[in-house]
Amino acid sequence: MQQIENEPRLIVETGLELRIAEIIEPVLTSMDFRLVRVRMLNQNGATLQIMAERNDGTMDVDGCEAVSTAISPVLDVEDPIDKEYHLEVSSPGIDRPMVRKSDFTRWSGHIVKCETSIMVDNRKRFRGKIVAADTEGFTIERDQVAYGEAPSVTIPFTALAEGKLILTDDLIRDALKADKLAKQQAANQNDEPDEE
Repeated sequence: MQQIENEPRLIVETGLELRIAEIIEPVLTSMDFRLVRVRMLNQNGATLQIMAERNDGTMDVDGCEAVSTAISPVLDVEDPIDKEYHLEVSSPGIDRPMVRKSDFTRWSGHIVKCETSIMVDNRKRFRGKIVAADTEGFTIERDQVAYGEAPSVTIPFTALAEGKLILTDDLIRDALKADKLAKQQAANQNDEPDEE
């Protein structure tokens, strides 16, 4: 499934991480990459973790290297971090954070764990299979239904605070299949003769 170019993220950072996102996102967009998440971690001193992906949802080592090479000088000039840090650029991974509406459509049929900022159906934490997604929210079939709860719940995107895919054999299979298809499509585009 083709990702929507420049689709806004539902979940955005705050504070220093937001400042860093604002600095690097235009660079990523100009390179046909999308920012997934920025995290400042206290590992090995300080580590700035940038998760990014191509507009088609893929990411490889060459992409990580290209992003790192492009954003490093921008971060050096803007200097938002007042201490030494390690820059780590990675893909979102198979058990990725769900940060855009299209993520829920793309990964429909897979298990997500999410938290809401407000009570939805008398709770804030959910886990279940994504069975539907539209512009307003997504519906999951709960994998553990408490007495008196409906087996499915629709969560509005406006209430989403955090979401992440849960690693399963089906998810691994589908992620590898999607990656292979994206690579084939990229290879086919590179093989097409240029029109003059």
